[in-house]
Amino acid sequence: MTTVAKDYYGILGVAKDATADEIKRAYRKLARQYHPDVNPDPEAHERFKEINAAYEVLSDDRKRQIVDVGGDPLAPGGGGAGPGGGPGGPFVGFQDIMDAFFGGGTGSRGPRPRTRPGSDAILPLPLDLHETAFGVEAPITVDTAVTCQTCQGAGTAAGTHVATCDVCGGRGEVQSVQRTFLGQVVSSRPCGACGGYGTVIPNPCPTCAGDGRVRSRRTLTVKIPAGVEDQMRIRLAGQGEVGPGGGPPGDLYVEIHERPHDVFSRKGDDLHCRVTVPMTAAALGTRLTIKTLDGEENLDLRPGTQPASTVRIRGKGVPHLRGTGRGDLFVHLDVRTPTKLTPEQERMLRDFAKTRGEEVAELSKQGGFFSRWRDAFNGHA
Repeated sequence: MTTVAKDYYGILGVAKDATADEIKRAYRKLARQYHPDVNPDPEAHERFKEINAAYEVLSDDRKRQIVDVGGDPLAPGGGGAGPGGGPGGPFVGFQDIMDAFFGGGTGSRGPRPRTRPGSDAILPLPLDLHETAFGVEAPITVDTAVTCQTCQGAGTAAGTHVATCDVCGGRGEVQSVQRTFLGQVVSSRPCGACGGYGTVIPNPCPTCAGDGRVRSRRTLTVKIPAGVEDQMRIRLAGQGEVGPGGGPPGDLYVEIHERPHDVFSRKGDDLHCRVTVPMTAAALGTRLTIKTLDGEENLDLRPGTQPASTVRIRGKGVPHLRGTGRGDLFVHLDVRTPTKLTPEQERMLRDFAKTRGEEVAELSKQGGFFSRWRDAFNGHA
């Protein structure tokens, strides 16, 4: 015959995660209400016995652990017949049994430390190409957890201290007793009353609510070295999140986000730009004035410069992050062919073609000499 375990928490009217003090207060209140000396109701006597039994169980750590796994420590056999407590309930999981017998669930881990290292933080920092190329000292604003100055990270109110957990006795874990086909299995789990710390904070700090940390916005200055690239990270040691309980802070990583430039594109330490030159200038040669990171620069084009040519200007790229020197600037030339000609301009081009011995075709609606000449010049012949 299966016996249902009693709801001892329900008898006292407390939650399953109630503290020892809450259980004691609930018991005293109910005991005064149903004590036979003050309550003549015939049912009060039985109710008073239930209240005493519930308090006997829930005030004892081991008995309460049996209740928490569905057993009844006052039932015959000591384990009750609730879930996992006897033949009337289901078996516990096979992995739970293996853990219990071979060390997975019974090894004592000890209480968790309240003071733990903080996490790292990442802050994106948008920069212009000139700033990433030559470096800059940039102000940044960070919002991280810092040590609470009211309690200095302890988490407790002034003049108070943490207290040993009444439920686990400072171990940070409680044991569960389950009956299986292999016998009685005892496994451990973090104590729900203290969160596995082994201690509780009866009087939390009013500023940080017991965490030992508060959020704070602060301004720092970060030195960006010359030559950094997009997505690179600068590490600022100890400027990340302060750990719980005032633990040591993590690091702050400033992640470089390079803004697109209206003239240059970047590939590593080299820069690329496009410059459009007239057809005549490409044929005759000319001197161009182009932009660089250092200002304007003269660039001489040789006569007969072809479309899609590239001119390399050494040392006008981005400074190398490691070592000396700089990358190069690559100027990609787009030769502009005129789309409309006056009759005089067309005549001159025809005469020019004759001097070169080139065949001159008559213009037509489908395209004449100039269209073919332009296509040939651009490499489409």
